[in-house]
Amino acid sequence: MMDRTYKVKNIENVISSKKDEKKRYYRKNYNFFELLKKIKLWPSRKGILHGIKSITVIGNKAEITTHCNEKFMIRNSKNSRASRWLRNKWLVKVCPRCKIPQWKLEKYASTIITQDYGAKF
Repeated sequence: MMDRTYKVKNIENVISSKKDEKKRYYRKNYNFFELLKKIKLWPSRKGILHGIKSITVIGNKAEITTHCNEKFMIRNSKNSRASRWLRNKWLVKVCPRCKIPQWKLEKYASTIITQDYGAKF
């Protein structure tokens, strides 16, 4: 049996230079697809953070295509694993094939997703 334990890290531990960035606030329980369209990042099941190339919404589901040409079919769930990982900024590593720029990781690290305060898209 293969051991599938991953060391989950917070985004602040991944980025090296931390500047005083402008804080961005988004609502926690608003629309998950709109949050993905805004952030353009997707944590896979293994905890790898991918950059989103395109999102195609099909009713209550969406197809995500990443920059490394992987495709994910996801549901619009605010309580899902991916939603929690995005809100808490957990990840194992950043996808080397997606080549997410450092400024995007810094912008994501300075983003705050909260229950009662923030933009509704």
